[in-house]
Amino acid sequence: MKETGIILLVEDDKNIQRINRRILEREGFTVLCAATIGKAYELLQKHSPDVLVLDIMLPDGSGLVFCEKIRSATPAPVLFLTALDEKNEIIEGLVAGGNDYITKPYDVDEFVARVKTQLRLVRMNRQTMEHTKTLTRGPLVLDTVALRVFLNGSDMRLSAREFSVLLYLLKNEGKTLPAEEIYEEIWKQPMSGDANALWKCMSRLKNKLAASEGRISLMNFRNEGYLLDILDDGLENK
Repeated sequence: MKETGIILLVEDDKNIQRINRRILEREGFTVLCAATIGKAYELLQKHSPDVLVLDIMLPDGSGLVFCEKIRSATPAPVLFLTALDEKNEIIEGLVAGGNDYITKPYDVDEFVARVKTQLRLVRMNRQTMEHTKTLTRGPLVLDTVALRVFLNGSDMRLSAREFSVLLYLLKNEGKTLPAEEIYEEIWKQPMSGDANALWKCMSRLKNKLAASEGRISLMNFRNEGYLLDILDDGLENK
């Protein structure tokens, strides 16, 4: 069965770009290609990709910096494709707002599977809430179509991963969720000691929720997990 969706491939190696484009197009995807960050910005002004496949080392800058800058402009998940296999680089990529990574050289089937996994995550979020446009809880308003969250009327500028985590916490409000459960539900893979990626995501969410002025608390209980608590009654859908 052919896939549908738009993939933005940001890769300066012409050979890798050509091969990956053919692989993804063979799967049924529409593929937009950019060899530089500048070109990628241009494409984002005209298109709304479902997934970004982003090299870290690019001729006109760092893919990590680019990822951080576009998080407020697109909720599309980012898969880092890089020759760097050092753990620190991988962690930096996830902290910058990336959703997954794969290092060169890589298995073609694994590459396609990881792209499809990120696309499924976006679609699951949309399908879960397809019957409603907004989910309101206290000072929070989740736009489940655009995958955006507003706190006291201001856009929280969440990444796709942060949106998924907050939505999952909201659906389990008042319940302490083990870190492993959250990671496996959102990352779709065993945590396997990679707790730092989840911790960084939670830290960013906690900082952004601080604007609630105490009405929303994201708490971490050592050896137990995370709990979202909102000082308000009722869950409203519109």
